[in-house]
Amino acid sequence: MNLSVPLIGVSTYLETGTRWGVWELEAALLPAGYPRLVQRAGGLACMLPPDSPELAAAAVARLDGLVVAGGPDVDPARYGAARDPRTGPPATARDAWELALIDAALASGTPLLGICRGMQLLNVALGGTLVQHLEGHVEAVGVFGSHTVTPVPGTRYAEIVPAPATVPTYHHQCVCRLGRDLVPSAHAEDGTVEALELPADRGWALGVQWHPEMGEDVRVMRALVTAAGRCRGLSGGPQRAETA
Repeated sequence: MNLSVPLIGVSTYLETGTRWGVWELEAALLPAGYPRLVQRAGGLACMLPPDSPELAAAAVARLDGLVVAGGPDVDPARYGAARDPRTGPPATARDAWELALIDAALASGTPLLGICRGMQLLNVALGGTLVQHLEGHVEAVGVFGSHTVTPVPGTRYAEIVPAPATVPTYHHQCVCRLGRDLVPSAHAEDGTVEALELPADRGWALGVQWHPEMGEDVRVMRALVTAAGRCRGLSGGPQRAETA
């Protein structure tokens, strides 16, 4: 194993009734865009299926960086809200596991990137709340759309992506009240918070509302991989060449 390549864990789905070949079984799934983006950004991807929350710290201790992937709506009970009829069914085990992963990453200083649901969970983990339904950020059911996000000057995200960028998007929920110490670092044209982060003195933690794994821009993931390499003292950060 090339120990100079940062190891990036990515949380996964656990789905029933999944078919491949002659099989229909429960499966731990991760859309291929996630590991491919990690690989293109210079990292080594590993899957983190839902597990006992008590094991989250042990899992994170073996990683150089953590990605909390997109997926189903966060259970509103996690932020003290009644369920909106348009909110999807709860993913109780995944909520518990990913919140524990986030807590462990924040406690250990492990670089953390939340994508879509992952950004929302980061906000909830720090005491924030969510808007349970938002119009205009989904092209159609099962179809990714796109819109422009504008960075907030002086933030980590603005250092990574200094100018407005068009990003792949698919979400119907968003940040309402910000969690402790989180600052917005990008907005959509309608004012929706599209990225948030912790200040530099709190470690490397960034959330983006869009889906970079569905596009060609590797800058956000490359920034995570670089931070992961530096955090673990890997010489020069990522050592794996980008393939795209």
